[in-house]
Amino acid sequence: MFNLNKVMLAGNLTRDPQVRFLSNEQAVANFGIAINRRFKGNDGQVKEEVTFVDIETWGRTAELAGQFLTKGKLVYLEGRLKLDKWDEADGSKRSKLKVVADSIQFLSPKSDGGSRSQQDDGATGGDASGDSATGVQENRTNAERAQPLASGTLSAGDEPPF
Repeated sequence: MFNLNKVMLAGNLTRDPQVRFLSNEQAVANFGIAINRRFKGNDGQVKEEVTFVDIETWGRTAELAGQFLTKGKLVYLEGRLKLDKWDEADGSKRSKLKVVADSIQFLSPKSDGGSRSQQDDGATGGDASGDSATGVQENRTNAERAQPLASGTLSAGDEPPF
């Protein structure tokens, strides 16, 4: 039997990531994103719908999210759905569906910070993935590697450009 649990989302952070470290020193970050959808209703009017999604990420990706993401930043993430279940003090059963992000790309343009040496060109940010040893995954082809990095691209060992 074939099973698939894959989520791809892009949206704006609704709150700053909350990072905590477990007893084994592994980081976990929790934050939310808002995903906007515009569509024409049956009456021909443009309507907007907002979906709020809770996100959890682990390891180096969680550390980078806590360090560089803030409320309002635009991100693209890939991960999987996870259902948390628990019992309330009154005996009622509760559950909540969330996304566990395996990789996050910072999409917001760099802010006008004081120590920036490159001009802001609005390029997209880099990938903070827990899949590589450094926690930063380089997703460039060989041809792209021959070219200098754009000011908004993050490669292994670099600091995010915003």
